[in-house]
Amino acid sequence: MEKHLLLVLMVLMSGLTSHAAANGPVESVVESEQVLSELMAIPAKQIPRQLMADAQGIAIIPNVIKIGFVGGARRGHGVVLVRDADGEWSLPQFVTLTGGSVGFQAGIQGSDVVLVFTTRKGVEGLMRGKFTVGVDASASAGPVGRDAEIGTDATLRSEIYSYSRSRGLFLGVAVDGSMLEIDHTSHAFYYGTPTGQLPARIPRPADDLRHLLTDLTPLANAAPGGSSPRQIEGLRRALFQQAGQLHATLTPEWRQFLAVPKELQEAGHIPSAESMALMLKRYSQVNVAPEYRKLHDQPEFKRTYELLIEYEKAIAVTHPPLVLPPPPKQ
Repeated sequence: MEKHLLLVLMVLMSGLTSHAAANGPVESVVESEQVLSELMAIPAKQIPRQLMADAQGIAIIPNVIKIGFVGGARRGHGVVLVRDADGEWSLPQFVTLTGGSVGFQAGIQGSDVVLVFTTRKGVEGLMRGKFTVGVDASASAGPVGRDAEIGTDATLRSEIYSYSRSRGLFLGVAVDGSMLEIDHTSHAFYYGTPTGQLPARIPRPADDLRHLLTDLTPLANAAPGGSSPRQIEGLRRALFQQAGQLHATLTPEWRQFLAVPKELQEAGHIPSAESMALMLKRYSQVNVAPEYRKLHDQPEFKRTYELLIEYEKAIAVTHPPLVLPPPPKQ
């Protein structure tokens, strides 16, 4: 029995070590921006805007790997951004998330995890080096929806609200008991200086992530506005990637019918109103037709359709149609 358990633990550690090697600091920053963009793309499923406005820190850990077979292990590499006294966000700081569990489990799961810190105490505890979720600060599953209310009762308040998006079939995404630790090695590699010193260089993806978070977290008294260029770009990227996942499940005939405009493939390009209208019309037709229920009930289709609607709204506000008198009579 002991030999079997040792073998299981060796397999777990081998898998987690391989994951760590593949997900370096450069990838962590890029993937963190993608996770945040996609998480905030759909109003009905995003982190509440009031919670984002009041957040003191946000940790994003893409593709946390949880491997289980009798014993379980969890490992992820990501970033944390912290607000200063003036409400400005810091550059991403690198963190690791490590945890374990014991039970009758089997499988491998990748989940994107986002932790929203609501107090300075929690943020300062993390920045001191090591931090255990649920022990050093209370944690609970976060509410979902742009205008969702956060409980004000003492039993409902949390210092950390957690969000996750599962990619695998493994059940159980709670992060209580997991340890977050500042990754000084990744920081030095990415910025060229030790933690706590001014960066020798600021890679553009790090600055882009900070500015995206600024766009998504207006101060509590700020007036709501339209989508920023970074938010629109995040929507475009999320829509293009999700459409690719949908197309991977379709026959060539259906891939052609539900094809996205070519402009969506390139950063900074916005499709014409005509191509967007055609795409939206086709997805809408499928969504309401009973004979295509097998397709429109697929998560890949639902997600693509939702993102398409939000993207169309965002670019319509950014580029509203000209208001003109009637054209001259022929």
